[in-house]
Amino acid sequence: MIRVVAIQFTPAGKLYDFNAGTLELKPGDRVVVETERGSGLGTVVTTPKEVPEEQVTTPLAQVRRLLGPEDDRTLQHHARREKEARDFCIRRIKERGLDMKLVRVEYLFDGSKAIFYFTADGRIDFRELVKDLAHTFHTRIEMRQIGVRDEAKMVGGLGVCGRELCCASFLRDFQPVSVKMAKEQNLALNPNKISGQCGRLLCCLDYEYETYCSLRKNFPKCGKHVRTAQTGGTVEKLNLLTGELILRQGDGKQVAVRVTELLDENSPLLPPQPEPTAPAGGGAQHPRREQQQKRPRPQQALAQQQAPRPEPAPATAPPAPEANADPAAKGEEKAKRRKRNRRHGNRKNRDQKPDAPPSQE
Repeated sequence: MIRVVAIQFTPAGKLYDFNAGTLELKPGDRVVVETERGSGLGTVVTTPKEVPEEQVTTPLAQVRRLLGPEDDRTLQHHARREKEARDFCIRRIKERGLDMKLVRVEYLFDGSKAIFYFTADGRIDFRELVKDLAHTFHTRIEMRQIGVRDEAKMVGGLGVCGRELCCASFLRDFQPVSVKMAKEQNLALNPNKISGQCGRLLCCLDYEYETYCSLRKNFPKCGKHVRTAQTGGTVEKLNLLTGELILRQGDGKQVAVRVTELLDENSPLLPPQPEPTAPAGGGAQHPRREQQQKRPRPQQALAQQQAPRPEPAPATAPPAPEANADPAAKGEEKAKRRKRNRRHGNRKNRDQKPDAPPSQE
């Protein structure tokens, strides 16, 4: 069994596992450990726990000892050297005109190396700067370029909420943050309001993103027409935390409803409202209202226009005279036809051919 303990080297920094050995450690103890870069000073975060050797894939470094009172003088000496190195490096950067910003200088616990943290937009040729630093402080020099979020973590400060920066207090790893997270939470897309001290999007946008996504599944989208048992309209605004919606009706009015009051699309329509009855006193109805009731509704008028019209019955031709008809009956029929033609203004006999002379009676 191996006693494993988690140690951090900077506040809210990454956790590294070390072999505690036989030391009795508790959270908050400052210890001297052996690292790849040399001796380092760390802080215990968790109590040691026993782990089987089969579960330890890589060999763990050993915790050398607890920090004693005699080490305070060493720490004060390193603090003075770090301040001198930082002031000297800033002067050299200005003299050489390098486009870089020095953030922090750190000396290892044994003083074998000095690490200079800086930020820059691109690659920097700092070879001459390293020669100046090594010639002045007579130690190994390491230049390490970091990002703006790491800079805010090292420097610290207060956020727009008035509290200490999350990255400098408890946030150990940076999570990717996008503008979509701000949109899901109905935040104003103002860069000054959703950006932190580092100039990037606030890390706290990621804290409640999953909660808002789960709540939005129960809400309709903005612009969709929904209805309740009493009213209906187009979704104008959403309040995911309170569960309310703002609906815009056809006349422009806005009403607030609960998301639990919405009806399903397959729900039956609202029952028709009963028409107003005549007053109990039996008084006469207003003539204009009576005229409006008699006037057909637009749906009825449209149905009447679209209804098929009855086709006219085909005209039947007069029966043809039979060949063996009685001559006397034929003469009477001709006389009736002439009288009918005179009455309608047509004096010619329709039975007479155009080339034949008029008949003599």
